[in-house]
Amino acid sequence: VQLQASGGGLVQAGASLRLTCAVSGRTFRSYAWFRQAPGKEREFVAALCRSCGGNYYTDSVKGRFTISRDNAKNTLYLEMNSLKPEDTAVYYCAAGNPILTYVSASEGYTTWGQGTLVTVSS
Repeated sequence: VQLQASGGGLVQAGASLRLTCAVSGRTFRSYAWFRQAPGKEREFVAALCRSCGGNYYTDSVKGRFTISRDNAKNTLYLEMNSLKPEDTAVYYCAAGNPILTYVSASEGYTTWGQGTLVTVSS
């Protein structure tokens, strides 16, 4: 099983980016994006849980980011709009079968992509 993240880059504040994560090998119950800013711990961004009945977002990205998945292509996306400098981080896609309690926790995911860097300038 492999996850391959791409789509990061350098953008100005207010711009948009779409991150892509190609998943090969199998399907999972839940997919998520996490991010790690310089000098900070990895944090949850968004999750798509097929058996949980919904998508989940951290408060700081609600209304700006959208997580989605193309089932036919087995590809996960993170559409990011109105980007802010504080969104600057390495973004990681993850896949797993967490119970609902762990949908937003890194411990709930067993497979991770390599990360893609998003830099938002002010």
